[in-house]
Amino acid sequence: MGRAIGIDLGTTNSCVAVLEGGEPTIITSSEGLRTTPSVVAFTKKGEILVGDPAKRQAAMNSENTVFSIKRRMGTDSRLHIQGKKYSPEEISAMILRKLKKDAESYLGESVSDAVITVPAYFNDAQRQATKDAGRIAGLNVMRIINEPTAAAFAYGLNNGESQKVLVYDLGGGTFDVSIIEIGEDLIEVLATSGDNHLGGDDFDDRLTDYLISEFRRTEHVDISHDSAAIMRVREEAENAKKTLSTATTATVNLPFLTVTHNTPHHMNITITRAKFEELTHDLIERTSLPVQNALRDAKISARDLSKILLVGGSTRIPAVQEKVRRMLGMEPSRNINPDECVAMGAAIQAGKLTGNLPADSTANAMILMDVTPLSLSIETVGGIATHLIERNTTIPARHSQIFTTAANFQTSVDIKVYQGERQFVKDNTLLGNFRLSGIKRAMAGVPQIEVTFDIDANGILTVSARDMGTGKAQQITISSRSNLSDSEIEKAIHDAQMYESDDSNRMERFTLHSDCESLLMKAQHALNANGKQMDRQEKKRLKSAIAQLRRSVTKIKPASMTDEQMQTLQAQKSELEDAVSGYVNVG
Repeated sequence: MGRAIGIDLGTTNSCVAVLEGGEPTIITSSEGLRTTPSVVAFTKKGEILVGDPAKRQAAMNSENTVFSIKRRMGTDSRLHIQGKKYSPEEISAMILRKLKKDAESYLGESVSDAVITVPAYFNDAQRQATKDAGRIAGLNVMRIINEPTAAAFAYGLNNGESQKVLVYDLGGGTFDVSIIEIGEDLIEVLATSGDNHLGGDDFDDRLTDYLISEFRRTEHVDISHDSAAIMRVREEAENAKKTLSTATTATVNLPFLTVTHNTPHHMNITITRAKFEELTHDLIERTSLPVQNALRDAKISARDLSKILLVGGSTRIPAVQEKVRRMLGMEPSRNINPDECVAMGAAIQAGKLTGNLPADSTANAMILMDVTPLSLSIETVGGIATHLIERNTTIPARHSQIFTTAANFQTSVDIKVYQGERQFVKDNTLLGNFRLSGIKRAMAGVPQIEVTFDIDANGILTVSARDMGTGKAQQITISSRSNLSDSEIEKAIHDAQMYESDDSNRMERFTLHSDCESLLMKAQHALNANGKQMDRQEKKRLKSAIAQLRRSVTKIKPASMTDEQMQTLQAQKSELEDAVSGYVNVG
């Protein structure tokens, strides 16, 4: 089996890792970065930019730049960009395809298998959407694992002593907390909780709103409807947040932020750490309840913990670290890189699944036991949510329960599947529904209908129902609520392949144009240096080839180069290479 990669598909930044000599190694991007911004942009020329190039042009192209798409995963929302609709899965697939391509460049071979991480508190629809994104990107998603579990896996690889660990994972868009027991050959998740709409983005929002408000107060100018100005402010707010993790003050300096009545306005605002903590105090406090819930569900107290692992870039915020100390009475461990440990844990799991771990590796012997984050139920009479699988049940799991009909001579029942903790289904999330028909006519309460919930290692659910009297059965694999049908996924795969082909063709044209410019410089230098010694016909031929190629290079632009123009350049390049071959190395 080939090499498999581990991917942390993040809200703000993503990361990819692979096993090298039995150890997880972070793969740097083509831009030389260890993490890739989870940003996608569509240029006016029809190019799709992903990662750092997309982030760098965001202020000038904010309406066509997508941030934080992870927060939309598992929803039926669509982004309208340049006259076309994109699902969250398609945008996420563009990020995954970039990570896949960087991995292939690093390894020097094609990559098709991957383990992808998700927040522990992602529901079934969000997990399925992540798998669909991987499929669109050309990846076989071998396993979906929870981010805190992956971090603990990376930590536990070299820390074999038995211990209970709390993973506090505050990333760009989500917050998770997991209680994990690490034994000699076992990593078992005891409980998990979280908030899918709490993360670094919210901290950035608070700081951005404050800066806009201060600018309005001091300059008497409202930029709240100027998308380009807001993007510039948001970028600086993120930088200020990072600065305030190590310094007590940060200055946001944005010259020529906007112009009104031919008067330029500049932003120059100093923010103290104390002010930042005041602005974000309630966000940090929101992490308390999930921590308490996880400890309660795991049936332990903070005193039973051996370690606290901080995961996610937002845990670098000093006020967050102080909150953890006060809440749990313990200094958090700094043994792992909060930005990279999740991808590293995913890479270890990928190596384990593909058999690429060394035989004597600690991870080879380790069994990973994860849990489902939310209770799974069906609707019964009165809109009651009747649980079949409780939250924090170890997965994979299977549970069956016998139900019956509510009306006389009922020949069919609708099975509605929900996820959530509330008593009534109206307060929970509908995952899917199906109908079991062909039930034998009988008085209410007589038929016996067995409903089975089967949740796999990825946390994805299959529900089946069987009339025990007739043997009639029906089942459904709960799929993403984004409503991407198989045909839509196949179309997205085709589009992704087409874009990849377009990218390759575009790169080929830019490379050819660049090679021609380089050759012209070499040929002109050779002519200047050797012109006097050249045969008259040879010199004439070289001058003609240089002039001909220079005209074409000046006239033909790489971005709009046609196939015919490409052939012309290639022919003229070959002609010049022949003409100058005796005087310069053109290889």
